[in-house]
Amino acid sequence: MTTKNFQPQLQHFEQMCKDAGLKVTHQRLEIYRELLGSLDHPSAETLYKRLEKRLPALSLDTVYRTLATFEKLCLIHRVETVESQARYEALTTRHHHFLCDTCGQVFDFAWHSFDAMTLPSGLAEIGAVARTSVVVHGTCAACARKDQQNDTPEQAVVQPIITSTR
Repeated sequence: MTTKNFQPQLQHFEQMCKDAGLKVTHQRLEIYRELLGSLDHPSAETLYKRLEKRLPALSLDTVYRTLATFEKLCLIHRVETVESQARYEALTTRHHHFLCDTCGQVFDFAWHSFDAMTLPSGLAEIGAVARTSVVVHGTCAACARKDQQNDTPEQAVVQPIITSTR
């Protein structure tokens, strides 16, 4: 995807940084761009590996600190996974997540009826809700197919019995 596809998000990003008193550095911009173009919810380590060739001065520590800053500014969302390794995404449209407990992939899905629901009144007594999201755990279709193939007993090779009646 090209930068033009993300122009509104990049303008929002730059404005949020300026409003927070942060410089829009080349490293911050590249980390955010990479997240905008990523559909796989990369970890900090994955982001670092993708960016290290383009940004040789980038350190893994800088990636972690930048992600933490972006999260505080509500520019990105951290998705906690089963393997306890946080994965990240740029916040663009409202959606939820399906986490495959087998392969670790994270899939986005929309659930408009959930988004339209009124929260329970008792939550106001607990505190102010900033956002809601659903994380569904299960087995993705690809892993389920693999499991099904592995569980299918091997077909015995049947040799025809040929008898001769002369």
